[in-house]
Amino acid sequence: MSPITAFLTDSTLCIGCKACEVACKEWNGISADGLEFTGFSYDNTGAVGHSTWRHVKFVEQEPETGLGGNAPDFPAWGFSSDVCKHCERAGCLEACPTGAIVRTEFGGVFIQPDVCNGCAYCVVTCPFGVVEKNKSDGRAFKCTFCYDRQKVGLQPACATACPTESITFGDINELRRTAKERVQQLRERGMEDAGIYDPQHTSVEGTHSIFVMRGDPRSYNLPPDPETPGLYLSAGWRSAAIAAGAIFAGALLAFLGDGDR
Repeated sequence: MSPITAFLTDSTLCIGCKACEVACKEWNGISADGLEFTGFSYDNTGAVGHSTWRHVKFVEQEPETGLGGNAPDFPAWGFSSDVCKHCERAGCLEACPTGAIVRTEFGGVFIQPDVCNGCAYCVVTCPFGVVEKNKSDGRAFKCTFCYDRQKVGLQPACATACPTESITFGDINELRRTAKERVQQLRERGMEDAGIYDPQHTSVEGTHSIFVMRGDPRSYNLPPDPETPGLYLSAGWRSAAIAAGAIFAGALLAFLGDGDR
Protein backbone atom coordinates (compact mmCIF):
# COMPACT_ATOMS: atom_id res chain seq x y z
CA MET A 1 0.00 0.00 0.00
CA SER A 2 1.20 3.50 -0.80
CA PRO A 3 2.23 5.46 2.30
CA ILE A 4 -0.16 8.22 1.23
CA THR A 5 -3.49 7.35 2.76
CA ALA A 6 -7.01 8.75 3.00
CA PHE A 7 -10.50 8.26 4.36
CA LEU A 8 -13.39 7.48 2.01
CA THR A 9 -16.71 8.23 3.69
CA ASP A 10 -19.71 6.88 1.78
CA SER A 11 -22.65 8.81 3.21
CA THR A 12 -25.15 6.57 1.44
CA LEU A 13 -24.08 3.71 3.73
CA CYS A 14 -24.08 5.68 7.00
CA ILE A 15 -26.84 4.72 9.46
CA GLY A 16 -26.05 7.44 12.02
CA CYS A 17 -25.02 5.02 14.78
CA LYS A 18 -22.09 7.25 15.86
CA ALA A 19 -19.84 4.23 16.47
CA CYS A 20 -17.08 6.21 14.72
CA GLU A 21 -17.45 9.07 17.23
CA VAL A 22 -17.25 6.68 20.19
CA ALA A 23 -14.28 4.75 18.79
CA CYS A 24 -12.42 8.01 18.15
CA LYS A 25 -13.02 9.22 21.69
CA GLU A 26 -12.03 5.90 23.24
CA TRP A 27 -8.80 5.55 21.29
CA ASN A 28 -7.71 9.14 21.74
CA GLY A 29 -8.89 9.52 25.33
CA ILE A 30 -11.23 12.42 24.57
CA SER A 31 -13.89 13.33 27.10
CA ALA A 32 -17.61 13.00 26.37
CA ASP A 33 -19.57 15.97 24.99
CA GLY A 34 -22.63 15.39 27.10
CA LEU A 35 -26.13 14.77 25.82
CA GLU A 36 -27.26 18.32 25.08
CA PHE A 37 -29.62 18.59 22.11
CA THR A 38 -29.38 21.74 20.02
CA GLY A 39 -33.10 21.99 19.37
CA PHE A 40 -32.51 21.91 15.62
CA SER A 41 -31.70 18.24 15.20
CA TYR A 42 -31.77 14.84 16.89
CA ASP A 43 -27.97 15.02 16.79
CA ASN A 44 -26.55 15.63 20.25
CA THR A 45 -22.89 16.30 19.46
CA GLY A 46 -23.34 19.28 17.14
CA ALA A 47 -20.20 19.49 15.06
CA VAL A 48 -16.53 18.61 14.89
CA GLY A 49 -14.45 20.48 17.45
CA HIS A 50 -11.73 20.17 20.05
CA SER A 51 -13.51 17.26 21.75
CA THR A 52 -15.30 15.75 18.73
CA TRP A 53 -12.86 14.74 16.03
CA ARG A 54 -15.45 12.61 14.19
CA HIS A 55 -19.03 13.85 13.96
CA VAL A 56 -22.06 12.25 12.32
CA LYS A 57 -24.27 14.96 10.88
CA PHE A 58 -28.03 14.37 10.67
CA VAL A 59 -29.75 15.87 7.62
CA GLU A 60 -33.51 15.82 7.32
CA GLN A 61 -34.58 15.24 3.72
CA GLU A 62 -37.65 14.89 1.57
CA PRO A 63 -38.79 11.24 1.49
CA GLU A 64 -37.99 9.32 -1.66
CA THR A 65 -39.80 6.00 -1.67
CA GLY A 66 -37.48 3.12 -2.42
CA LEU A 67 -34.37 5.28 -2.26
CA GLY A 68 -33.79 5.76 1.42
CA GLY A 69 -37.38 6.23 2.50
CA ASN A 70 -40.43 3.98 2.50
CA ALA A 71 -43.00 6.13 4.27
CA PRO A 72 -43.90 9.15 2.11
CA ASP A 73 -45.66 10.88 5.00
CA PHE A 74 -42.50 11.12 7.07
CA PRO A 75 -39.15 12.82 6.42
CA ALA A 76 -36.12 10.75 5.55
CA TRP A 77 -32.78 11.06 7.29
CA GLY A 78 -29.42 11.45 5.65
CA PHE A 79 -26.27 10.89 7.66
CA SER A 80 -22.62 11.64 7.04
CA SER A 81 -19.59 11.22 9.28
CA ASP A 82 -17.52 14.40 9.08
CA VAL A 83 -13.85 14.73 9.99
CA CYS A 84 -10.76 16.88 9.35
CA LYS A 85 -10.10 16.94 5.60
CA HIS A 86 -6.29 16.82 5.92
CA CYS A 87 -5.99 19.25 3.00
CA GLU A 88 -3.20 18.87 0.46
CA ARG A 89 -2.61 22.59 0.94
CA ALA A 90 -3.67 23.21 4.52
CA GLY A 91 -4.50 26.72 5.70
CA CYS A 92 -3.89 25.71 9.33
CA LEU A 93 -0.41 24.44 8.56
CA GLU A 94 0.50 27.57 6.58
CA ALA A 95 -0.70 29.85 9.37
CA CYS A 96 0.93 28.12 12.35
CA PRO A 97 3.75 30.40 13.63
CA THR A 98 5.41 27.83 15.91
CA GLY A 99 5.69 24.80 13.63
CA ALA A 100 3.27 22.89 15.82
CA ILE A 101 1.34 21.70 12.75
CA VAL A 102 3.21 19.34 10.46
CA ARG A 103 2.59 17.08 7.46
CA THR A 104 3.13 13.40 8.25
CA GLU A 105 4.57 10.75 5.95
CA PHE A 106 1.01 9.45 5.41
CA GLY A 107 -0.18 12.81 4.04
CA GLY A 108 -2.16 13.82 7.12
CA VAL A 109 -1.96 17.15 8.95
CA PHE A 110 -0.96 16.71 12.59
CA ILE A 111 -1.04 19.19 15.50
CA GLN A 112 1.75 18.61 18.02
CA PRO A 113 0.06 19.54 21.32
CA ASP A 114 3.37 20.00 23.14
CA VAL A 115 4.41 22.72 20.65
CA CYS A 116 1.04 24.51 20.22
CA ASN A 117 1.03 27.92 21.93
CA GLY A 118 -2.73 28.45 21.63
CA CYS A 119 -2.60 31.44 19.25
CA ALA A 120 -5.60 29.99 17.31
CA TYR A 121 -4.39 31.19 13.89
CA CYS A 122 -5.14 27.65 12.67
CA VAL A 123 -8.72 27.97 13.85
CA VAL A 124 -9.52 30.98 11.66
CA THR A 125 -7.60 29.73 8.61
CA CYS A 126 -9.31 26.33 8.33
CA PRO A 127 -11.87 26.61 5.48
CA PHE A 128 -13.87 23.71 6.94
CA GLY A 129 -14.18 24.96 10.52
CA VAL A 130 -12.58 21.79 11.83
CA VAL A 131 -9.88 23.09 14.19
CA GLU A 132 -11.06 24.38 17.55
CA LYS A 133 -9.29 25.75 20.60
CA ASN A 134 -10.03 24.11 23.92
CA LYS A 135 -10.71 27.13 26.14
CA SER A 136 -9.95 25.26 29.34
CA ASP A 137 -6.72 23.83 27.96
CA GLY A 138 -5.57 26.75 25.78
CA ARG A 139 -4.48 24.62 22.83
CA ALA A 140 -6.03 23.71 19.46
CA PHE A 141 -7.12 20.19 18.63
CA LYS A 142 -8.51 18.18 15.70
CA CYS A 143 -8.36 14.69 14.15
CA THR A 144 -4.83 13.27 14.18
CA PHE A 145 -5.52 10.88 11.25
CA CYS A 146 -4.77 8.25 13.93
CA TYR A 147 -1.09 8.80 13.24
CA ASP A 148 -0.08 6.56 16.14
CA ARG A 149 -2.15 3.68 14.78
CA GLN A 150 -0.87 4.14 11.23
CA LYS A 151 2.72 4.04 12.50
CA VAL A 152 2.17 0.45 13.67
CA GLY A 153 0.17 -0.66 10.63
CA LEU A 154 -3.33 -0.20 12.06
CA GLN A 155 -6.27 1.62 10.49
CA PRO A 156 -7.86 4.64 12.21
CA ALA A 157 -10.25 3.69 15.00
CA CYS A 158 -13.30 5.22 13.28
CA ALA A 159 -12.85 3.12 10.13
CA THR A 160 -12.37 -0.03 12.18
CA ALA A 161 -15.55 0.56 14.21
CA CYS A 162 -17.92 1.46 11.34
CA PRO A 163 -20.42 -1.44 11.10
CA THR A 164 -21.60 -0.64 7.56
CA GLU A 165 -18.19 0.17 6.04
CA SER A 166 -19.41 3.68 5.39
CA ILE A 167 -15.89 4.75 6.42
CA THR A 168 -13.04 3.00 4.66
CA PHE A 169 -9.36 3.78 4.79
CA GLY A 170 -6.36 3.05 2.59
CA ASP A 171 -4.32 4.15 -0.40
CA ILE A 172 -5.64 7.48 -1.60
CA ASN A 173 -5.47 6.60 -5.30
CA GLU A 174 -7.33 3.32 -4.79
CA LEU A 175 -10.01 5.08 -2.75
CA ARG A 176 -10.51 7.67 -5.49
CA ARG A 177 -11.10 4.82 -7.96
CA THR A 178 -13.48 3.15 -5.52
CA ALA A 179 -15.41 6.41 -5.11
CA LYS A 180 -15.91 6.74 -8.89
CA GLU A 181 -17.13 3.14 -9.16
CA ARG A 182 -19.53 3.64 -6.25
CA VAL A 183 -21.04 6.78 -7.75
CA GLN A 184 -21.51 4.95 -11.05
CA GLN A 185 -23.35 2.15 -9.20
CA LEU A 186 -25.60 4.61 -7.39
CA ARG A 187 -26.52 6.44 -10.57
CA GLU A 188 -27.34 3.16 -12.32
CA ARG A 189 -29.77 2.50 -9.45
CA GLY A 190 -31.54 5.79 -10.08
CA MET A 191 -29.71 8.08 -7.68
CA GLU A 192 -28.75 10.66 -10.28
CA ASP A 193 -27.70 13.19 -7.62
CA ALA A 194 -24.87 10.96 -6.32
CA GLY A 195 -21.44 12.55 -6.50
CA ILE A 196 -17.92 12.75 -5.08
CA TYR A 197 -16.66 15.51 -2.78
CA ASP A 198 -12.90 15.79 -3.33
CA PRO A 199 -12.05 19.47 -4.01
CA GLN A 200 -8.83 18.94 -5.98
CA HIS A 201 -9.40 21.98 -8.19
CA THR A 202 -9.71 24.51 -5.39
CA SER A 203 -7.09 26.29 -3.30
CA VAL A 204 -6.86 23.32 -0.90
CA GLU A 205 -5.70 21.22 -3.90
CA GLY A 206 -7.49 18.06 -2.76
CA THR A 207 -8.09 16.39 0.57
CA HIS A 208 -7.31 13.13 2.34
CA SER A 209 -10.97 12.84 3.36
CA ILE A 210 -13.07 11.96 0.31
CA PHE A 211 -16.86 11.71 0.43
CA VAL A 212 -19.51 9.96 -1.65
CA MET A 213 -22.88 11.58 -1.12
CA ARG A 214 -26.18 12.52 -2.65
CA GLY A 215 -27.26 16.09 -3.33
CA ASP A 216 -25.65 19.38 -2.44
CA PRO A 217 -22.42 19.05 -0.37
CA ARG A 218 -23.46 22.16 1.57
CA SER A 219 -26.19 20.06 3.21
CA TYR A 220 -23.35 18.27 4.98
CA ASN A 221 -21.33 21.40 5.88
CA LEU A 222 -18.96 20.87 2.96
CA PRO A 223 -18.19 24.11 1.06
CA PRO A 224 -18.24 23.66 -2.74
CA ASP A 225 -15.19 25.91 -3.16
CA PRO A 226 -13.06 25.91 0.02
CA GLU A 227 -10.47 28.69 0.15
CA THR A 228 -7.24 28.96 2.11
CA PRO A 229 -6.27 32.48 3.24
CA GLY A 230 -2.98 32.17 1.33
CA LEU A 231 -5.02 32.53 -1.85
CA TYR A 232 -5.25 36.25 -1.16
CA LEU A 233 -1.67 36.69 0.07
CA SER A 234 -0.24 38.21 -3.13
CA ALA A 235 -3.14 40.65 -3.43
CA GLY A 236 -2.68 41.62 0.22
CA TRP A 237 1.03 42.30 -0.21
CA ARG A 238 0.32 44.29 -3.39
CA SER A 239 -2.21 46.46 -1.57
CA ALA A 240 0.21 46.98 1.31
CA ALA A 241 2.98 48.01 -1.10
CA ILE A 242 0.68 50.50 -2.86
CA ALA A 243 -0.39 51.97 0.48
CA ALA A 244 3.22 52.27 1.66
CA GLY A 245 4.20 53.95 -1.61
CA ALA A 246 1.35 56.44 -1.32
CA ILE A 247 2.33 57.31 2.27
CA PHE A 248 5.97 57.77 1.29
CA ALA A 249 5.02 59.98 -1.68
CA GLY A 250 2.75 62.10 0.50
CA ALA A 251 5.45 62.53 3.14
CA LEU A 252 8.01 63.47 0.49
CA LEU A 253 5.69 66.08 -1.08
CA ALA A 254 4.96 67.52 2.36
CA PHE A 255 8.68 67.74 3.12
CA LEU A 256 9.49 69.41 -0.20
CA GLY A 257 6.58 71.81 0.14
CA ASP A 258 7.69 72.78 3.61
CA GLY A 259 11.26 73.38 2.31
CA ASP A 260 10.05 75.94 -0.28
CA ARG A 261 8.63 78.23 2.40
